[in-house]
Amino acid sequence: MGFDLRARLDERRARHRYRHPRVQDGPCGRVARVDGRDYLNFCSNDYLGLAADAEVVAAFRAAADQWGVGSGASHLVCGHQRPHQDLEEALAAHTGRSRALLFSTGYMANLGVITALVGRGDAIFEDRLNHASLLDAGLLSGARFRRFAHNDAGALAGQLARSDAGRKLVAVDGVFSMDGDQAPLAPLLDACEAADAWLMVDDAHGLGVLDGQGRGTAFAQGVNERLPVYMGTLGKGLGTSGAFVAGSEELIETLIQFSRSYIYTTAMPAAVAAATRVSLAKAAAETWRRDRLAALIRRFRHGAAELGYALMASDTPIQPIRVGEDADALALSRALAERGLLVTAIRPPTVPEGQARLRVTLSAAHEEGDVDRLLDALETAKCRN
Repeated sequence: MGFDLRARLDERRARHRYRHPRVQDGPCGRVARVDGRDYLNFCSNDYLGLAADAEVVAAFRAAADQWGVGSGASHLVCGHQRPHQDLEEALAAHTGRSRALLFSTGYMANLGVITALVGRGDAIFEDRLNHASLLDAGLLSGARFRRFAHNDAGALAGQLARSDAGRKLVAVDGVFSMDGDQAPLAPLLDACEAADAWLMVDDAHGLGVLDGQGRGTAFAQGVNERLPVYMGTLGKGLGTSGAFVAGSEELIETLIQFSRSYIYTTAMPAAVAAATRVSLAKAAAETWRRDRLAALIRRFRHGAAELGYALMASDTPIQPIRVGEDADALALSRALAERGLLVTAIRPPTVPEGQARLRVTLSAAHEEGDVDRLLDALETAKCRN
């Protein structure tokens, strides 16, 4: 029978779900340059505007001069250099944990943690709207895989009570990447503690953004001391690349011994680790970035609601405009692009059927006038329809 790849591609095109990368001809920031044209960028995850920050770039450049541009090996062979160690210690302190462990990507961190902690005879429970990396990790672990209704601690408690698994792990996003809402960590932890289960939080979109020092959802919700497993990424709020897991001494040692995506992967360049230490310090100290971000979020939500757009319950930089049909979301994205605004249309399977949307993301690099320009374009697009 063979592989009929063309038919699959044609079907995706016909359903308005074909994707392709845009070639960026400039650094990540407030403005994106694509095909010779500048666009105001409202789809980057650079929430604090640190990706091209001059001090972060200078730290990267200086570390590259000293340490080179590659680590040369996995952490456990000879790739673990002093900047990696220094960053792990800084991340542990920032998140209030005994230790932290670096991974090359958030996807690999989630795969590494879940497959190291649970397997056959165990059970993994996940929110239905979890990121694909958490879902894939749960399926690959070999543990019994269960999904519970979005942010429904009662549904989770029922599933946990019915499970006779040897070990039970619950995994959720701290901030859900396509909706922008937060997981209710306190009731989820209540359910876990009652069933002798562990909770793991993927805080890719909360780290740097939430809490007065940017320590993420667990601190913002006052439950950090109760949370056994914390994962954060470095390529969003912190503006660099990579990920980490933070927790107890025993957790980190377990991951070093059993996490295949840590053991068998080349360590990130030391220059990235050195630059991230600077961006982490800036994220914690420069509170004006979060203050500006919060003001921009309020400005956008007020203006979009006045225009009659369907927003979602989010107080984070992720501000989805729910559209519905795939073709309509693409049309709105194109209308904004015509006016020099880059906002990506998100369609299934990334989001559920019938819930295509524009995922507006705001950054401390934006200005009030940028948000006003986006609102003006949204008003024009609405009048056109």
